[in-house]
Formats: sequence, structure tokens, C-alpha cells
Amino acid sequence: MIRLAEEWKDYSVIATGDGYKLERWGEVVLLRPDPQVIWNAQRDLFAYPGLSAVYRRSEKGGGAWEYKKSVPEKWTIGYRDLRFLIKPMGFKHTGLFPEQAVNWDAVSALIRKANRPVKVLNLFAYTGGASVALCKAGAEVTHVDAAKGMVERAGENARLTGLNGGIRYIVDDCMKFVQREIRRGNKYDGIVMDPPSYGRGPSGEMWKIETGLYPFVQSCARLLSDDPLFMLINSYTTGLQPCVLANILSLCLKGRDGRIEAYEVGLPTEEGIPLPCGAGGLYVND
Repeated sequence: MIRLAEEWKDYSVIATGDGYKLERWGEVVLLRPDPQVIWNAQRDLFAYPGLSAVYRRSEKGGGAWEYKKSVPEKWTIGYRDLRFLIKPMGFKHTGLFPEQAVNWDAVSALIRKANRPVKVLNLFAYTGGASVALCKAGAEVTHVDAAKGMVERAGENARLTGLNGGIRYIVDDCMKFVQREIRRGNKYDGIVMDPPSYGRGPSGEMWKIETGLYPFVQSCARLLSDDPLFMLINSYTTGLQPCVLANILSLCLKGRDGRIEAYEVGLPTEEGIPLPCGAGGLYVND
């Protein structure tokens, strides 16, 4: 099963093929590599009339943006009542993963339905797409990421959305933060995590999802309150199946009431085919 982020107005995938995706971000059209796109393009994506910039990979690793026309250094787009800053960065990123809107909507609905104070922990929280959505839904959010610049961007997104409080920002290694929270006895009603395939903490801590995810989720399970709402794992790692996330949640939350859902996450395209963008595993305490 694939869940598609179909409610965007300011973003769309125009076309895909030959390892690239052509996207509209507001008024700006970007062409970026995508490892999932292994089929042939149905048109010349590089010749698209409105193309603003292309991310070109380097044979030596990394890459750079090649601008076809004048592009703002940064601009904003909206999703429902949320606002986000978009800025082309190194390694092809823009500062937002639009497919995650499916997960924002799912957990936001759970928060609104709870009709009680809700504390949520967002780990590997990047530029705060989920943090902003969760806070807007009424939760008190703790946002944790090892990259100071990304945490600062999360604050900008919150201010753009009109949030002047409700989010606590932490620059830290996520595993170290979780272990400290366990020792402090702190609890959360919801946990969201978006772990990278590989990464380093602020002090050089190594992260590899294949070996780190299961013990990490085990530790996070200890932070759930007695009557939690949810735990969400999102993974972009190619080849990590939804069932893997479901199994991890099932084993780590054994004995708790509730249900577990596992699914692919994706985006609709103007070509009429879905673009896969990773996997999600969601525990819900009904």
C-alpha cells in the first residue's frame, strides 16, 4: 500500500525519468536526481520550458546547482495552514520533503482528536516540517536534530506559520538526548522519528540505520507515556521495506494496546504514476 501526499497546491511532480524528477515549488521548477526513478523519461526533462535549475551530480561525489534562470535565494510555499521556507542547498536538498505531508496529516488528526494536552518528541527533526504541523495541531513539541542550521530553519518555518511558542528546539545527538530523557524520567504522548541512512552527531557520533534503528526505537519506547497516542518511524533508505518498520514497532512496543500500520510513502505525478519516497511505520493507540 502506498499513501500519497495529494493535497499540495504549491508543489507538484511534473514528470520523472532517467534518474530525475521535475518538480514545481511555487513558481520555481527544479530538476533533481532521484534514485528510485529507474524508468525512462517520457519527454526531455532538461528541455522543459519553465525549468529554473538542475542539480548536477559530480563524478567525484556531491554535485552543484546549475541555474537556467534567475531563482530567489529562498522563497516560501504553503501546505494547508502551514508555511515553509524553500532554499536549494548542497546535495540536492531544498529544506523540505513534501511527501511527509501524509504523515503530518495522520498524526495531526490524532492530536486534534485526543482533546487533551499532548507532548510530542520529534527526532532527526531536520527543518521541522513535522514539528510545525504537530504544534499547529495543538501539541507541545520537542524538536531534536544534530545540525544547528537545520534547527534554526525549523524556527523560521514555525514563525512563518505564525507559531510564537509551543516548540522547544534542541541541537543534540538524538540517541544521547533520548538516553538523558530516560534518566530524567520524561515521557511523551507521541514520538516521530525520521532517521537518515547514515549520519554523524555534533561530536562525531556515527549513525547507520541498519544497525542503529532497532536499539534506538527500543530506547524511544521507554519514553512513551502510559496512555500514548502514537509512534511514527519514517525511512528514506532504499530497500528498507515497510514490513521492517512494522516488525520493529511490534517488537519494541510488545504488550501495549493499539495497532500498527506499515506503508510506502509517495507523491502523485502529473504523469499519473506514483513516485515512491520511502516507507512509514505507525503505531496508534486507539
